[in-house]
Amino acid sequence: MSVRIDIAGLRPERIAVVPSPLAELGMALHALSEPGHHPGLQGWATGVTARLDSHLADRMCEADFLWRTTFSDLFMPFAGVPGRSTLPGAALADDLDLLDKLSDEQFVDAALEFTCALPYSTAGASALDDAEVRRRALDLAAARGPQQLRFSERLLADPPRIRDWLRQFARDCDEAFFAETWSRVRHQLAADARHKTDLLRHKGLAEALAAVSPAVTLDEDAARITVDKLGDGRSATADGGLLLVPTSLGWPHLMVLHRHAWQPVLHYPVGSPELASPPSVEQLTMRMSALSHPVRMRICRYLARSAYTTGELAQVHGMTAPEISRHLGVLKKAGLITTRRRGRYVLHQLDVAVVARLGSDFLEGTLR
Repeated sequence: MSVRIDIAGLRPERIAVVPSPLAELGMALHALSEPGHHPGLQGWATGVTARLDSHLADRMCEADFLWRTTFSDLFMPFAGVPGRSTLPGAALADDLDLLDKLSDEQFVDAALEFTCALPYSTAGASALDDAEVRRRALDLAAARGPQQLRFSERLLADPPRIRDWLRQFARDCDEAFFAETWSRVRHQLAADARHKTDLLRHKGLAEALAAVSPAVTLDEDAARITVDKLGDGRSATADGGLLLVPTSLGWPHLMVLHRHAWQPVLHYPVGSPELASPPSVEQLTMRMSALSHPVRMRICRYLARSAYTTGELAQVHGMTAPEISRHLGVLKKAGLITTRRRGRYVLHQLDVAVVARLGSDFLEGTLR
């Protein structure tokens, strides 16, 4: 599983690393709504929440589905501007001006993403124009509760009204807490953008992407970027550009905007505490599958306490040596056990550190 970006024909000058105040506001709202995703930000989230005006706190809940479970593309409107080469604004007001450049269809489709009602990586009918798509969107919104249904009905009835609501809400958040947060993090984001830009110029795209995240790789022969994620998606730069947008508040999320006909965007965390080489989704799947078998779980119980030979394990479990060898082979391929030779014997032992990390690795993988 992965998200792939076709970059055939992409010119180096069309690749940019630029922070976005509106994208960072969206991530701030997500961290406030889902503090469990961001344990390193709990102190910040507690401080912001404690001094929030009650009216703004209520409005923050009014459409939190735009940033709680899925980070809406509305927070990166520069990607949807025709021409697919627009950069984020330097200030929040600039990014909000770009929001006005989206068509009503683009705005509505992005706002309805949380309903999963519309195609994402491919072209499709808009809920503004197609009665069946509209009905399905409202049905799915209703299934998520009256709050989402009311928002969806207002959105479909009067998109400009929701645009105005979102703009004013963003301004109020800026005044209440985000301006202070942005003044603190923007220097780190600017420094990271300069560093990635230098890598692009002097060492090429592959080095820059490797610095973004070990989960992002470039196949230069196929002219394709692959992002290792628990999900599938496709996009292409076509005649547009590619944006790398850093976030200080985003870890562990590595997000890929791959909406059809929008400029592809990699929204990546900076200064993250992630491992130097986090396991891929394939490795995680292999490890969890290896541990799901009851015989291998019993073998792990022994190997966690001491090193054993294949023959000793066979005797303990009442199985043949070839049967034990097959199970050990699965565990070794998954990277869960280590082996060492002692004379003519080979000893196997559980790599406790790898197994201990599985929970956090799995969480990082699902949130990536």
